[in-house]
Formats: sequence, structure tokens, C-alpha cells
Amino acid sequence: MSRQRIWDLPTRLFHWSLVGAIIVAVVTGKIGGNWIEWHGRSGLFILGLIIFRVIWGFIGSPTARFANFVRGPRAIKAYLKGEWQGVGHNPLGALAVLGLLGLTAIQVLSGLFANDDIAFAGPLASLVSSELSGRITGAHVWLFNSLLAVVCLHVAAIVFYARVKKTNLVLPMVTGYQALNEGTHVVPHHRHSFALRLAAFVAASAIASAGVYAAAGGFIDQPAPPPAEHQAAPAW
Repeated sequence: MSRQRIWDLPTRLFHWSLVGAIIVAVVTGKIGGNWIEWHGRSGLFILGLIIFRVIWGFIGSPTARFANFVRGPRAIKAYLKGEWQGVGHNPLGALAVLGLLGLTAIQVLSGLFANDDIAFAGPLASLVSSELSGRITGAHVWLFNSLLAVVCLHVAAIVFYARVKKTNLVLPMVTGYQALNEGTHVVPHHRHSFALRLAAFVAASAIASAGVYAAAGGFIDQPAPPPAEHQAAPAW
């Protein structure tokens, strides 16, 4: 056995931040009331995480890049036959990652245009008609339950690997390292300088922040508040 670095720090920060944000979104969405504002804020935070992860999937470390873990039907077939050996996301798990990212992104984007006709409206709800916003709200609720189902499947897969295959998938996402058998194919970790890796992280974070600002309605001209009514001075 050899101890190999699998996940870089940005990937691990993304993963656990997404876990926490989804929990907050689920809890605040179910409670409703005044907590619905935090539901919207958690949704914007999740959107920023998704944008960051997509960018990091092209400029991050090798195991985080889509090109190194998204495979075709042949690789999936080999994995199902037990012929695949590697680290990071396996070919079948890669589909789960893409599905989770895609479904989460659609869920968040629909929330931007949702409107409960009571106390909450998505930051971009004013850009669509009331009828369309209502339809999007219905889709947002339906997708919410679908996302919960996908998350449960993800957790079930982790438990399956731990109990049946005796492989701990959680610990490497905490420490970044995994114990591997000799001969296991390892994607070479990038050897770029710390300054270059830091610049890539800052760039991805900046683009994600700009996306969140736009999604929050930052580029939409807000109507000016109505002028305060003039109150006449008391006669006394």
C-alpha cells in the first residue's frame, strides 16, 4: 500500500461547502416563514460553488478535471466488469457527479425566478411574467424532491463502498490522501508553482463571485424608492 494525494484543497472545500449549503437550503426551505430568506441566500451560495467547480474542472488539479474522470461507455463497461483500476471518480461515479452538479444547477437557477406570492420572490423573478414565474416555482418544488433523491443515492453509494468494498470515500475527501495498492494507476498531480495554483483559484473564485452578483440581480436597475410623504408641521 502507498499513500497518494488524490484531492486538492479547493476540491475538498467545494465538496464540504456544498454539503453544508444543501443542508441549509433543505432545512430553511422546509421551515419556510422568515427562514425563506436564508433559503434564497444558500441557493446563491450554491450557485457560486457550482460555477467554481465547473471552472475548476478545467484548470484544477488532474483528478479534479473533467477530462481525466469523465469517460465513455467502454470505460463504464470495464468498471462494471471489475477491470477498471484508478483513483478519484470512477467512470460510473463520474456520471453521478455530472448528474448531481447539473441537477443542482437547474434547481438553483429555477429558484432565481420563483415566486411564492406571499413573502419571497427570486432575485430575477421580475424578469419574467407572473404566470411563467408560477410555473417555474412548481418546477422548483418538484426538482427539490428529485435533488433529495439523488443526494440519498449518493450517500447510499458511499455506504455501499464502505461496507461491501471496504473502501472509505469520505476520509480522502477530508485529508486529500488515499491508501492505494501498488500498481494502481494514478493521474500525475500537477507540479505547477504555488503562485500559479493560487492565481487559478483566485480567478475561479472571482468568476464565481461575479456570477452570484449577476444572479442576485446586481446588474438589474432597481426602481428608486418612492419619495417620503411630506408631513405638515403641527398647528400648535
